Amino acid sequence: MSQNKNTSIPSSTVTRDLRQLDKGTENIYESIVVIAKRANQIAVDVKEELNGKLSEFASNNDNLEEVFENREQIEISKHYERLPKASLVAVDEFLNDKVYFRNPSKEQE
Repeated sequence: MSQNKNTSIPSSTVTRDLRQLDKGTENIYESIVVIAKRANQIAVDVKEELNGKLSEFASNNDNLEEVFENREQIEISKHYERLPKASLVAVDEFLNDKVYFRNPSKEQE
């Protein structure tokens, strides 16, 4: 996942200049829609990746002690909790022109 490689993305809230967000679309609301859709894509990818890694440790007869003592699952979960939020990654990608988007209604005009 490309999100794991992006170490320059802050993991907390960042104040942004809204005038930068409408450069690619000329419309702040359209930019927000593009960013939101990209954030959803990133979140789904990360969730699938996490579920895939956690499913390796799943067993059909888990008892309570095994659930609390499975260190590998805990470490994997902590790693994914430390990753930057999908919305922050999406904003960073949008501002750095790493997101491809198009508006079919504008193309028809």
